[in-house]
Amino acid sequence: GQSQHRLPHHTPAAGTGIYRGDRAAPSNDGTPETRTSGPPVTMESSKVLAKKELAYVPLIGWMWYFLEIVFCKRQWEEDRKNVVQSLLNLRDYPEIFWFLIHCEGTRFTEKKHQISMQVAESKGLPKLKYHLLPRTRGFALTVQCLRGVVPAVYDATLNFRNGENPTLLGTLHGKKYHADLHVRRIPMEEIPEDEMECANWLHKLYQEKDLLQDEYFKNGTYPGTPIKPPKRPWVLVNWLFWSALLLFPLFKLVANLIISGSSLILITFSLIIIVGSVGMRWMIGMTEIQKGSSYGNNEMKQNN
Repeated sequence: GQSQHRLPHHTPAAGTGIYRGDRAAPSNDGTPETRTSGPPVTMESSKVLAKKELAYVPLIGWMWYFLEIVFCKRQWEEDRKNVVQSLLNLRDYPEIFWFLIHCEGTRFTEKKHQISMQVAESKGLPKLKYHLLPRTRGFALTVQCLRGVVPAVYDATLNFRNGENPTLLGTLHGKKYHADLHVRRIPMEEIPEDEMECANWLHKLYQEKDLLQDEYFKNGTYPGTPIKPPKRPWVLVNWLFWSALLLFPLFKLVANLIISGSSLILITFSLIIIVGSVGMRWMIGMTEIQKGSSYGNNEMKQNN
């Protein structure tokens, strides 16, 4: 059954999830209006297993690097040692943290789904209707390294109502999205320690998630009593304070440039703004699902 208590603020936790669009799951304080089935979700001090290419994205990737995000090349033999070391470092992390892992390894597309189900058929596994076959080795390794420190795994399934397809660009433009998030708590003791048994457990979990997704598409809601998390105004106050503090020097610079009346300076500044805006839109465009990686597109190369 579903757990109906709040997610921990004082213990580390691991989370698995599904996302099918350009944007992953929101926090309670993000732009989307979130309706939760299961315990309310808070995502402070989140760590994530992410592809190595993201570490080179200006600003965001650099920030993730210094926040000790775990990066992988998605090549098992090369990744294993680095991922193990990064996960073991988290055992001594001085603060409470979340570790997030997307077990499918890549975003859902029809082409990737077709190839993934061919792999499932070749391995004698039940076919999934709404998910890709989960990558079991990364999950098993994460559980092995964090067992004893992390008391539970929180399985999350996210959907957006009315066929909404959220994008980062839409969020920056202030578009409002309506999300339904199903969360359930799974004690670490229920997850097998043996790698093969853990893999079978994860496949069974995804078969259950597939049935849950089917029920959501039929009824427009998850089973159980929905919970709408309360808004926390402190987050908005904090954002406004730091925005005002950090943007004040920029506004002062712009004012001084306008007052100076120098056409050359104004043209140069305008060009810098235009180039920066175009560059930012280009980087945001690279996050769209149709421009995603080809990972999972190579037939029969899904190594679990």
